[in-house]
Amino acid sequence: MFNPSRRSVLAATAAGAAVAGLAACSNDNSKAGGASGAKGNFDERGPITFATGKDTSGKLKEFLEKWNKDHADEKVTLVELPESADEQRSQFINNAQAKSDAYTVLGLDVVWTAEFAAQQWVVELPEDKFKLDKLIPSTVDTAKYFDKLYAVPYTTNAELLFYRKDLLQAAGSNEPPKSFEEMYQMIEAIRGTEEGKDTLGFGSQYSKYEGITVQLTGLAKSAGKDLFDKEGKPQANSNEAKAGLKAVKDGFDKKFIPEEALTYKEEESRQAFQDGRLAFLQNWPYVWDLANAEDGSSKINGKFDVCPVPGIGSAEGSAALGGLNYAISAFGKNMGTAIDFIAFMVEEAQQKEWTLATSQAPANAAVYEDADVLEKYPFFTTLKEAIDKGTSRPQAVKYGDVTQAIQEATYSVLSGEKEVDASLDELQKTLEELQA
Repeated sequence: MFNPSRRSVLAATAAGAAVAGLAACSNDNSKAGGASGAKGNFDERGPITFATGKDTSGKLKEFLEKWNKDHADEKVTLVELPESADEQRSQFINNAQAKSDAYTVLGLDVVWTAEFAAQQWVVELPEDKFKLDKLIPSTVDTAKYFDKLYAVPYTTNAELLFYRKDLLQAAGSNEPPKSFEEMYQMIEAIRGTEEGKDTLGFGSQYSKYEGITVQLTGLAKSAGKDLFDKEGKPQANSNEAKAGLKAVKDGFDKKFIPEEALTYKEEESRQAFQDGRLAFLQNWPYVWDLANAEDGSSKINGKFDVCPVPGIGSAEGSAALGGLNYAISAFGKNMGTAIDFIAFMVEEAQQKEWTLATSQAPANAAVYEDADVLEKYPFFTTLKEAIDKGTSRPQAVKYGDVTQAIQEATYSVLSGEKEVDASLDELQKTLEELQA
C-alpha cells in the first residue's frame, strides 16, 4: 500500500514481493466487468462490516466509536485483516469468490481497484454521494475504472527526494537538484569535499519486487510520458520510458548509485541514508520521523530536507502514487449505510485526526494546509506538490502478471543483464499480450 508510517511501509514491501505470486488468484477473464461493472442497492440500511488491514494507531477504533454512537441501528463492526497486504488481498479474493457477505466496506490498495472492479467484486459508486471535489484529483483517478467510480480514496502517498543539505552546502549549493543530471553533478561535487568524500551517492528501491514497478512508473512520467496511456494501453518502450530507465542505469554505471542498491527495498535504502552513507534518497515520507530521531538511531537528524523527485532532462519529476481506497463489496449488505460511512471517513475532521496520529498522507486536500498538521509535518506542502504531480501505477486487471513483467524487465537492465532498448521492447510485447 506504500503508506508513510514505517510499519505500513514494511507491510506494503512484503506485499510487493508477493503480488506477482498472487497472479494465479486472479480470474483469467481480463474483460470481466469491463465498462459495465456490478451495481449496488443503496437503499438498504443497517449494520455493516469494515474489512481493512490491522490498525496499529488505535485511531480507527475511535472513528468507529464516534460513528456507532450516532448510528445505533447502523453500527460498523471492524474486521481487522493481517498486517501484510498480500494476505489482505488473498482474503478479499477468497471472500469475493465465495460471494460472502462477511465484508461490506473494503480497504483496497490503490493498485487493486481496477482488478476488483473488472471482476465485479466491488460495486460502482454514485459520485454525487461524496465530496470528491474536496479530494486531491490524482487520488480520485486511482479509484476509477473505465472512468467510473468504484472506490473513494482515503489515504495517498508519493515518494520524495531526501537530501543532505549540509553536504550540498559544503559543495557550494543551497538548492536541491531538479533532474537526475543535476543530482549526479552534485554527487561529484560533494565527493570533492572533506565532509562528503565517502558518500555512496543516491539510492532508491531497486530490488526485484513491487518497489521497482513504482520506480519505472515514476521514471517514465519523469521523462514526460506515462507508462500506460489514458485508455490503459502500455507504452513501456516509448522514448520517454527508455530515457527514464537509462538515467538510473547511467547512475549505476558511473557509480553515482552504489551496486548494493540492487538489494534496496524501503528499509535498506532508508537505513543507508539514515546512517549517513547516502547524500540523496528517494523514498516514502515515513523516513522523515525516523531520520530525525534524536535517540541516537540517526546520524543525520536535522541535516536533511526534502523536495520533489528529480526529472529526466527538462521534464518535471513525478512519483508513482500509493495509498488506500475504500470500496463496497458486491456481496455486502446495507450498502446505503456503507456509502454514508465512507463519506464520513473522508471528511476533513477524520482525515486530519488520522494524519496527526499516523503521519499518513490524506486524500482530503485541505488537510495539507492545516496549521496543526504543518507544525508537526512541515514537509507536507512539498508532499502535496508531489502527490499533485504523481502518476498511477498500471490500473490493470491482471496486475500480478503486469507488475512481475515490469520487475523482470527493469531489474534485468539495472543488473546489467540486458540493454534498455531490448528489455523495454520485450516488456511492451509482454504487456500487450497480457491485454489481448
